[in-house]
Amino acid sequence: MSPTAPIAERAAQFRQRFAALEAEIGKVIVGQQEIVRGVLTCLFVGGNALLEGVPGLGKTLFVRTLAQVLDLKFARVQFTPDLMPSDIVGTDVILETPEGRREVRFRAGPLFAQIVLADEINRAIPKTQSALLEAMQEHTVTVGGTTHKLPEPFIVLATQNPIEQEGTYPLPEAQLDRFLFKLLVPFTTREELNAILDRTTRNEHAHPNKVMDSHEIGQWMSLVREVLVAGPVQDYAIRLLLATHPNSEFATADTNRYLRAGGSPRGAQALILAGKVRALLEGRYNVSFEDIRKVYLPAMRHRVLLNFEAQAESVAPDTVLAAIVNELKEKVG
Repeated sequence: MSPTAPIAERAAQFRQRFAALEAEIGKVIVGQQEIVRGVLTCLFVGGNALLEGVPGLGKTLFVRTLAQVLDLKFARVQFTPDLMPSDIVGTDVILETPEGRREVRFRAGPLFAQIVLADEINRAIPKTQSALLEAMQEHTVTVGGTTHKLPEPFIVLATQNPIEQEGTYPLPEAQLDRFLFKLLVPFTTREELNAILDRTTRNEHAHPNKVMDSHEIGQWMSLVREVLVAGPVQDYAIRLLLATHPNSEFATADTNRYLRAGGSPRGAQALILAGKVRALLEGRYNVSFEDIRKVYLPAMRHRVLLNFEAQAESVAPDTVLAAIVNELKEKVG
């Protein structure tokens, strides 16, 4: 579709194509609609996603399926304690030319894909985890003083197990902040388990079809940026962010009691961009207060730091954030 077409026409086409993506993914993945929609939201705003859930919920299968329906280059990296930065970024190697001369050439690592699955990312040492920082933010990597650009679109989908903590290294705040969303993958229901068993224990194999390509993804990414945000709505997102900072102007009682630090400006960017996608999916061309509220938890739950009291009382970040949303009301004008 032409980028000069009316926004109403392009928005309707976006909703249709988004639904087609969800339907094709649904041929392989049972349930998990919120997770699928959350990851697709990250894709269309150029963000990364952290998927947290116990093993066996189909996280890896989902990411692989996503790459198939989008016709994007896929790479899976199994993070382990012995994984080194050069194993994912790449390294300079010395090769001998047919003329007998030696020259240094860059050999790209698996990070040079478009959808990168960082499986069990918290099992790698901090040095390796930090190798992703530049790629996740600038979509480039620097090796030997030379900067190499990654293919577009580029998205990192990382997974981690919330239960098993032995032999893991918690992600640093700087890296967590580079994920647009943190999505909590729920356990499957009884009905979903029946459907999963029907699909996986018979001689049946789903083959998802390609729905769109990188060029079309780029068009929809541009459309998302065109969605309007009124001043009061943007200010609401800012106040929700500032409310996560203890002793700030908008801090709530739960903020001051349970939080050690709040979200960064990237959190406000995540709220606005994700709100734009939700507005389009709801048939609107401007972000509403409700859009901001709906994306608040996945956009902010990994950006706040709990203090000792919260950890001692087993208070989850979502509990504090939900209280913030309940106390801060939207203001018009």
